Amino acid sequence: MSLAPVIQISIRHDGFRNRGSCELTLTLYLRHSPLSAETAVATMSGCGEDPRVFSALSLPSDSRYSATVANGYLGTRIYGDVLHVNGTYNGAVPDCHRAIIPSPVNVRMSVASEEPLTDSFSLNTQTGTFTHILQCPEYTVTQQIFAHRSHTHLIAFSIIIKRLSASSQPITVSLQTSFKPESPDLNLQRGPDFQGAQYIYGQTLIPEVEDCSLKSVHMIWPPVPPSLTLSTSERQGSWEFLASVAETQEEAEESFLAGLSLIGAGELWTSHEKAWEELWERSCIDVEGPFPLRQALYGCLYYILSSLPPLGFPGLFNGISPGGLSNGQQGEDYWGHVFWDQDTWIYPNIVLFYPELARAVLAYRIRTLSGALKNATKQGLSGAKFPWESAMTGCEVCPEEIYGAEEVHINGDVSLAFQQYFYLTQDLDFFSKDGGWDVVSAIAAYWCSRVQWNEEEQCYHIKGVMPPDEYQCHIDNSVYTNAVAQVSLNFAIDLADVLQVSVPEVWKEVAQKMKIPFDLEKKYHPEFDGYEAGVPVKQADVVLMGFPLTYPMSPEVRRNDLEMYESITDPEGPAMTWSMFAVGWLELKEVQKAQDQVQKCFSNITEPFKIWTETADGSGAHIQSQLPTVLFGYTGFRITKRYLNFDPACPEEIGTLKITGVCYLGSKLTFTFAHDKITIEQTSLFGPRSPALEAVLPGSGQCFPLVRGKPVSFATEAGRIQRSSSCWPF
Repeated sequence: MSLAPVIQISIRHDGFRNRGSCELTLTLYLRHSPLSAETAVATMSGCGEDPRVFSALSLPSDSRYSATVANGYLGTRIYGDVLHVNGTYNGAVPDCHRAIIPSPVNVRMSVASEEPLTDSFSLNTQTGTFTHILQCPEYTVTQQIFAHRSHTHLIAFSIIIKRLSASSQPITVSLQTSFKPESPDLNLQRGPDFQGAQYIYGQTLIPEVEDCSLKSVHMIWPPVPPSLTLSTSERQGSWEFLASVAETQEEAEESFLAGLSLIGAGELWTSHEKAWEELWERSCIDVEGPFPLRQALYGCLYYILSSLPPLGFPGLFNGISPGGLSNGQQGEDYWGHVFWDQDTWIYPNIVLFYPELARAVLAYRIRTLSGALKNATKQGLSGAKFPWESAMTGCEVCPEEIYGAEEVHINGDVSLAFQQYFYLTQDLDFFSKDGGWDVVSAIAAYWCSRVQWNEEEQCYHIKGVMPPDEYQCHIDNSVYTNAVAQVSLNFAIDLADVLQVSVPEVWKEVAQKMKIPFDLEKKYHPEFDGYEAGVPVKQADVVLMGFPLTYPMSPEVRRNDLEMYESITDPEGPAMTWSMFAVGWLELKEVQKAQDQVQKCFSNITEPFKIWTETADGSGAHIQSQLPTVLFGYTGFRITKRYLNFDPACPEEIGTLKITGVCYLGSKLTFTFAHDKITIEQTSLFGPRSPALEAVLPGSGQCFPLVRGKPVSFATEAGRIQRSSSCWPF
């Protein structure tokens, strides 16, 4: 392997002068290898009917629907001018947004050829790799782009030229880049060249809040050559471009050297592929059913996993935004902010498969607790009020004040995520030593200072709120807000008992006497006090009480809620709304009604890269929508205080549904649901004190001990996974 003649860069170990504790350094590297990268070309093989590979002959005209590559730390849209780094924002309220970092890796290839050329593009969700192929009878040219899955400070692309005929003519590939070392969010300055490469540095312009430090950015990159040529004597050549991005000089150099070592061993892409393979092997959803559904599921999981750090990630994770890590500059995708989409819509899919990554999500809320405490103080209240839209500090960054002031159900949404983690893991150390209890208790304190006692009704009210249905504001007793507040109070009380911590008696009183609006005559939940049946609703609201809240109610009430609100929910509302109705109908075994809602969800997928949009008009890209329908609807999975329940209801077009890697109390379980049979296998133990488990079927009275490597099967019916003994902590 030899250095390409166009650029030579050496590495010195003394590095740059440290410019602050929040630094970001980027280095770009180029090497040429005439015989490597066969595996890169192989990524396109057999992709025609592979549901994991999204292929196209042209790119979307709207860049919002482009494929994205990310690794939880660094993300970009394919052929975009912008890189985003998790947790790097610029601007104060109302302008706080993900900072634009100019991208020197936005490079497109072309060939001037007398032969007819065909283009093909693909996103391989299994390997987290985007591929562009130019092909003619004489040769193929392949470009790969990926954000390295395990070495999160690396982003790379390669150009591979492969001769297909006996022709001995040189093959030249032109490279075009629109890179400019400029950013509206950074005061970039030109510094001295570093070992022949160009160097700029600067800081973000405006802090999120006054006492928040600015982020420093350092970038080093060599100019991209205008062309690459495969000589007459070569059959194949590979050029690999490597960028290293880190928060400190030392880490950037370490990552850079690690990348060079991987290139030298021919393992840069294969190590990335291996890390993705490990994720998919540990947890996956396999459907024997319609091809579009299979593609949608892989797309949902891919975009969620792309926004999460790798397993065992030692650094700080700064949350998930609805549009994913690759989006969020000013004016798009909620500006990269984190809010209830993370905790209510995305998180349940994470915690069921990857509790260690779920823990990283919760750690973000713990780290931003101080900002939430300040938010509550500004409202004249106790405890913590988590922001409707959050960036780095936990202070409110929503551009419109009313949402931050009134959409207080976010507190309950955050607490529910902590509750689900505890019920699935029983990780007491996380709550007693790592700050989990601090969040749960601060939320409970907030609710108790936010409620008002109503003497006439003899119950507690929560007044002046905006419910999930954002068509309403300044209303009293949103049924979802009050219910999620009650659930979070009860969880705090139970958790305090486990941790042997005393709590104020008022917590119990407020939880017991919280008003939950209910119409006794019509037997349904009005959305709020004074709600008139038939008034249009923006999105899923009351139906969220059934899932994910699992608020106790009879099947009759659940049905009435679904029927009441389905017909009056805005058809142009957020796509995830329909998945919540689908889950509700599946709970009642109304499979066809559920499928009607599933089809509404599918109308929000944009081709060819399966980007979910929040609304039917294509605005507001989201990284999930359909997944809850399958993972919690078709399976009937419910995370409860003492059990992991299952109660499948699959449509006829699905032959089998296999859920690999469900994590419960330190065990990994694989569920296979067929119309007439359920099979459960304990595949591994990963907890230090994993209890023995059993599958219990209350309807038939059967009980099946779960033993690693010995699957159990039984006729399809509702059941639960539980401890084999009765030693439950509360």
